[in-house]
Amino acid sequence: MYKISRPGIDRSIASASGATRDGQPLSYNRAPSGDLAPWVARFYVTIVDAPANHHLSCGLFNDTACLRIQLRGKWTAQTANGVEQMEQAALYFGPHSRRMPISVTGSFISVGASLRPGAAHALGGAATSEHVDRLTPIEALGLFSERWLRLFDPAADAESWIQAMEHELRRQFVRRGAAEPDPFVGKLEAAAFVDPTISVKRFADEAGIEQRRLERLVKRDFGLTPKQVLRRARALDMASHLRGVADRDEAESLALRYYDQSHLIRDFGALFGMSPRQFVERSQPLLTLGLETRQSCRLEMLERLAPGDIRPWQ
Repeated sequence: MYKISRPGIDRSIASASGATRDGQPLSYNRAPSGDLAPWVARFYVTIVDAPANHHLSCGLFNDTACLRIQLRGKWTAQTANGVEQMEQAALYFGPHSRRMPISVTGSFISVGASLRPGAAHALGGAATSEHVDRLTPIEALGLFSERWLRLFDPAADAESWIQAMEHELRRQFVRRGAAEPDPFVGKLEAAAFVDPTISVKRFADEAGIEQRRLERLVKRDFGLTPKQVLRRARALDMASHLRGVADRDEAESLALRYYDQSHLIRDFGALFGMSPRQFVERSQPLLTLGLETRQSCRLEMLERLAPGDIRPWQ
């Protein structure tokens, strides 16, 4: 199976939140307060300095829908609706079925929240399937861009920004009495973290849900089929390992989720648009930031990492 080597790094950029042991930039990210946990998976703040004309060509690949508030930088995204360009903006990103090419020029600041499957439905938004590989203003969720762009005091620190987001989302979810996501959706989310090689039939049997109903719920709240959700989770875990932002104790078990190297290469080609070797050798700071945030969330949900603990890649 593929052996990990040191990942490619862009030495021109530096994160305010430090770097991995390999020198890749990190964000400040943490779990939400308990009252928001049914709807929010993770909050993050990314502040990266770069030369004024530095052009970073990378990508995003997220398994959750996200609120992304772009406070700095000139961004271009290749979405299912075509090329989108933006500077300051408050956006709702649907989950990704594959890597979305993203580029940014200059220093950048991005803050936001990863939403759990079903959260958009709880807010009264359209089915997540309508937003896969797309981005829209956050008005699609009944939120207001101007209000969100004003949340972030330039003099405040990252934790203060996250607390401001928590307060605003609490108004939307808790005070409005939003329904919690369907429990079967949460069970599949957990299964994707624990063992994404499980078959859909076995999962449905063990969860006690009729498979057709599962398909409908997952399509609405994840935007994809259960099989696609599990395949994506397996690839994201392996990608995290290849970029050095996974628990090294899991290296062998993550690799064994693929039958052989050909299987891994096929999946990476289909989902990331490149081979595993290219994925390691190229600088992938934006994508790695997302993978690191996801792995932090995953390890905490599996109770293999306590909130606030030093992460294995730091």
